[in-house]
Amino acid sequence: MTMSIDGYVVAPEGMSTGGSPESAELKRWKLDRIRRAGTHIMGRVSYEEMGPFWQQSDDAYAAPMNDIPKVVFSKTLKEATWPDSSIARGDLHEEISGLKKQAGGDIIAWGGAAFAQALSKAGLIDEYVILTRPIAYGGGKPLFSGLGDALKLDVLVTAAYDNGTLLRIYAPR
Repeated sequence: MTMSIDGYVVAPEGMSTGGSPESAELKRWKLDRIRRAGTHIMGRVSYEEMGPFWQQSDDAYAAPMNDIPKVVFSKTLKEATWPDSSIARGDLHEEISGLKKQAGGDIIAWGGAAFAQALSKAGLIDEYVILTRPIAYGGGKPLFSGLGDALKLDVLVTAAYDNGTLLRIYAPR
């Protein structure tokens, strides 16, 4: 998940966030991580945005995004049109537990704040990979919201990149 230094993963509506170029070193790290995934999971909104984009892209991210199986969590999506994708309509905890039992690589969650918050609240995230961009929004949608108790984390990895982005990997205690 990419977020601002003030903890928001989505800027306030209408705010221009400007894109800073991605560091080549960070892109290599991300591609390696994505290629090791066994499954991509996401909410409906991200699925509907990402599918058409990655299916038409020639960026290095496109192949692992298109080739690795995808599961979209939705009660309303009628059909999964992105190749090698399926729809999970059941209980979030049961569906994720089932995916974790399958052979393969990591499960990478993509998407918006609401999906990440639901996974976090349910205690379903084994690792938080957070990229902090050197930007502040002063509002928007936070990564963490509505937690029943403080989420205590151990820092596993910290790295800084030449564009000012910080990578941190945390594991829940």
